Amino acid sequence: MTQPLSALPNLLLGTYTPRLDDKGRLILPAKFRTQLATGLVMTRGQEHCLYLLPLDEFQRMYDKISRASINSKQARDYMRVLMSGASQEVPDKQGRISIPPLLRKYADLERDLAVIGAGTRVEVWDLAAWEEYLANTEGAYSDTDGEVLPEISF
Repeated sequence: MTQPLSALPNLLLGTYTPRLDDKGRLILPAKFRTQLATGLVMTRGQEHCLYLLPLDEFQRMYDKISRASINSKQARDYMRVLMSGASQEVPDKQGRISIPPLLRKYADLERDLAVIGAGTRVEVWDLAAWEEYLANTEGAYSDTDGEVLPEISF
């Protein structure tokens, strides 16, 4: 039996469009603050966004990645890129976090942002990049079938 969403308090959902302030800080959307209040790890995401992961989720992710063979170049490369850009942050009382210059440059973040809940993580995108990504990907979303996601059916 499927749990109702109310029984999944750590699920991060929704899209928000805040702005970076002049000091490179992001005010986290109120809906995400509880899950991220005790701290988070910010790192490079795929498609040039940033991932904000609650500490326990980052630990789970790291544990899985660290089991990969050190003999695998792809695993080493992934670990290096992920970890070299990682920054542990704790939001201030206003829910703000600083985005390090390295990560702002990686994700091309200047002012207008899209902050999206992606289940177990938050993604931070340049707003124009997010809108372009979404426009280019919505068709593929509609075309996704049971072979790609066999457990999903509507």
